[in-house]
Amino acid sequence: MKKIVLLGPGPCFKGGIAHYNTSLALALEKTGQCEVHIVSWTQQYPSIIPRDFLDRKSKASPLDGTSITTRYVLNYNNPYTWYKTCRIIRALNPDVCIVQWSISLQGLPLGLIIRNLKKHGIRVGIELHNVKQKENSAIDAFLTRLGIGQADFYIAHGQLTIKELQEIFPFRKYEIILPDGQNPSGCCPFIIKLYHPVYNMFRRVEPFDATGEKERMGLKRHVFLFFGFIRKYKGLHHAIEAFALLASRRDDVSLLIVGESFWQTLDNKKLTVRLKQFLFGLVKKIFLRRADDEQNYRPLDLIRRYHLEHCVKVVNEFVPNEEVYKYFQVADALLLFYTYATPSGVESIAYNFGIPVVATRVGNFSETIQEGVTGYLAEPGDIRSMAEAMEKIIHQPLERSKIEKHASLLSWERYSGSILRTLFPS
Repeated sequence: MKKIVLLGPGPCFKGGIAHYNTSLALALEKTGQCEVHIVSWTQQYPSIIPRDFLDRKSKASPLDGTSITTRYVLNYNNPYTWYKTCRIIRALNPDVCIVQWSISLQGLPLGLIIRNLKKHGIRVGIELHNVKQKENSAIDAFLTRLGIGQADFYIAHGQLTIKELQEIFPFRKYEIILPDGQNPSGCCPFIIKLYHPVYNMFRRVEPFDATGEKERMGLKRHVFLFFGFIRKYKGLHHAIEAFALLASRRDDVSLLIVGESFWQTLDNKKLTVRLKQFLFGLVKKIFLRRADDEQNYRPLDLIRRYHLEHCVKVVNEFVPNEEVYKYFQVADALLLFYTYATPSGVESIAYNFGIPVVATRVGNFSETIQEGVTGYLAEPGDIRSMAEAMEKIIHQPLERSKIEKHASLLSWERYSGSILRTLFPS
């Protein structure tokens, strides 16, 4: 039996990377071929960042009832824990360690850990959720090279991710391994090109009275859902503007906004919080372009500006795992009007519930969304195009059975099997 360590956030954290790491652990264990261990952060970012990253609402861990062990060790702010993490992983003596990578800021600790593990003969792979950072500053590029440059292999969820990896290391050669394809030749680092699996940790509840739930929530016949952290690159401001245009022509539509404002999770009345906000703002002014500072991003103000209070419902808080289902099961379509995107976990959740996606033609969406089958695409930055795509899904609704069939091709079972066959060829 192979032993695999997943280095990334455990299930006590909020967000897609924690969901992903947990789901991958479950899928690998389910194969019956692996002993799986999660080695997790306790603090993923510098302590001056004014945000609460812990999931304090979900009642049960998805790992309950499994034999997967989770060790919360790695603290960004304590270099001693970086070396402690190395010692713990080395003591486990895994056949492979897979690191979850999404942000350049973690390049210093993760780069050190990866180099240490490789020095002691442990094979290390990196799951690339992102390569090119949204801020894309010089220091981001430096930290990314520092963090991911030493891996033996990579796992990518789309062609854009592979392209960005090749751009950041332009003089390196990579071997691309497709799902169920050939085995690596060993001549160079390889990239396993897969897909973003469909999350199945959020269960559909049946029977479910969608009509009755719409009435209870004060929603109209056609419900468009925005779900997840409210961040500028996710384009909620565009979603509200496009919905305003649609609502000016129809009186049977609602916009359901469910998610936590990313930078507004702490009590601003506390002196420590205000100090963190000041220091973090100062650092961002030094390293980032002014346009990238989203602490003053307030898209929900647009609801009042466009007089949409009667047809927009807002749940501006983190949603525990146990309550995710009701927002997707009451929705008719998910909105992903991103300004920049790599494969989206929220898109994956939508397919799990069999609902279509209306997205902008950015990043990997042109690759992951099948036009007229799983959703419709709009032009980025074009509010009229977004509104037209929303209306199109009303007039030309997509068959849920086809979305569910598509989702079956993006299963965790197939995904984990592809990884194991590539890493451990018989």
